[in-house]
Amino acid sequence: MKPDTISLPIGATLIQLGLISQDQLQIALHEQRRDSGLLGQHLVRLGFLSEAVLRDALADALEQTSVDLSTQIPDGEALALIPHELASRLKLMPLSYDSARRHLLIATGNSNDAATHDPLLGVLPPGTTIETRLAGESEIARAIDQFYGHTLSIDGILHEIETGIRDGHNRSNSRGEYAQPVVRLVDSLLTDAVKRGASDIHFEPEAGFLRIRYRLDGLLRQIRALHKSHWPAMAVRLKVMAGLNIAETRAPQDGRISLQVSGRPVDFRVASQPTIHGENIVLRVLDRQKGIVSLGELGLAPAAFEQLKLMISRPEGLILVTGPTGSGKTTTLYSILNHLNTEHVNIMTLEDPVEYPLAMIRQTAVADAARLDFANGVRSMLRQDPDVILVGEIRDTDTARMALQAAMTGHQVYSTLHTNSAVGAIPRLLDIGILPDILAGSLIGIIAQRLVRRLCPTCREAYPAEAHELPLLGLAPSQPHPLLYRATGCAQCNFQGYHGRLAIIELLRMDAGLDELIARRASAREILAMAREHGFVSLAEDGARRVLEGSTTLAELARVIDLTTASLP
Repeated sequence: MKPDTISLPIGATLIQLGLISQDQLQIALHEQRRDSGLLGQHLVRLGFLSEAVLRDALADALEQTSVDLSTQIPDGEALALIPHELASRLKLMPLSYDSARRHLLIATGNSNDAATHDPLLGVLPPGTTIETRLAGESEIARAIDQFYGHTLSIDGILHEIETGIRDGHNRSNSRGEYAQPVVRLVDSLLTDAVKRGASDIHFEPEAGFLRIRYRLDGLLRQIRALHKSHWPAMAVRLKVMAGLNIAETRAPQDGRISLQVSGRPVDFRVASQPTIHGENIVLRVLDRQKGIVSLGELGLAPAAFEQLKLMISRPEGLILVTGPTGSGKTTTLYSILNHLNTEHVNIMTLEDPVEYPLAMIRQTAVADAARLDFANGVRSMLRQDPDVILVGEIRDTDTARMALQAAMTGHQVYSTLHTNSAVGAIPRLLDIGILPDILAGSLIGIIAQRLVRRLCPTCREAYPAEAHELPLLGLAPSQPHPLLYRATGCAQCNFQGYHGRLAIIELLRMDAGLDELIARRASAREILAMAREHGFVSLAEDGARRVLEGSTTLAELARVIDLTTASLP
């Protein structure tokens, strides 16, 4: 950090560091004059820079140390010193306490030490010294929520609904919408699902009860079973939050909910479906923080990562991402777009629906009411001078032709296709009416992927591979038996043996030889053979790599890929 930046206002400092422009600063200042608040908060809210970048820039300018709270686990003694209410009010997170030295380490978003330290002196032991680390406000809110525990108890709310008593008081004396227990019950369930990392929440009415399931790491798990009498009020609450018609119970409806969970924005895509026992409602959790990762975090093998960088560096052509629903196609596409997203590039998307809003990217949702489908949307976008186009999905011949037309006229086009493999996308495009002469030369490459559960590193158990497992991993029976791992279960992974998911990916990068095969309608077997000559690695082989490195199990790999017919060397 240059010495002259230390005394500059934060806006000027960020401009000098090249993190924002003068125009962006003026917009944020305008918002600050209208709504007050800190300038940095407005810059983050407007999407001009991330909270992590702001945190590090502030710390650098003030010659302080920043901290990433996602990697911190505070000690219990520090938490016990500062009450939950005080930590929330001052927006700080206690990290550690040295009782011998009476030294407390805290994380805060406020660079004014006095404003943070003075209110703490009344609750800390006499003579305690306080050391500050800078952190983002949403990071602090999330850490407070995580380590101080839930502020809402689902069991307590259910007891209140059934008895009308909360904390010794009759609930009829409470005022305000949030005092209503059904409101708090729904909010608590949504917050709980986000904290657990659920991708979907299922509210499923049966004849005598309501089943609530979360999709965790790709598998559905029942979380609660409530009496059926709770469901009508809960369904109305969910529909009100999603902007649905509460009087309509006999037709499907779609909506969206936006909430702040643990200090960060989370969207829920809501879909209701009438059933014989009432409305079934499913919420898709769209956590922007989880949905957008860097290219390096996709977990590609080094050779595949280099192939991907070569693919996205081509100025025009079509890149496809294939795989079944829930295989992480959107995450991969958004990671690529986020990597390409600069002020020098015009990126436009056409999605159904828009899942994760991204700064500087023009995103449009397909709308039946406005007669805007994928094909018409691409025609419209081509008049907007785009450099990069994302078409959410190629569903029919018209969409495929428009995507390829855009690719042939100097645009880089991304889209998804439902096929089982990268090579399988080529005959699929030919089947829906794309001429092989047009496809050859316009296709940059194809990415196929699946998601497998990640082994819990705390409790995974090693064992020597058995003889029948070697062929499934592409190993000869005569080779030494490698160490594999199996799932067991512990408190860290909620006794599931797995925690989180990872992608297994195959990349088919087109070249002149493959283009020639496509032009003469060669079979998928011929295309695969030539791809292998150029180092193509299949899904099964990439999955075997993940099994051998101990990231997942062979049983988990076999759950998502048919290893009995997989193409292994």
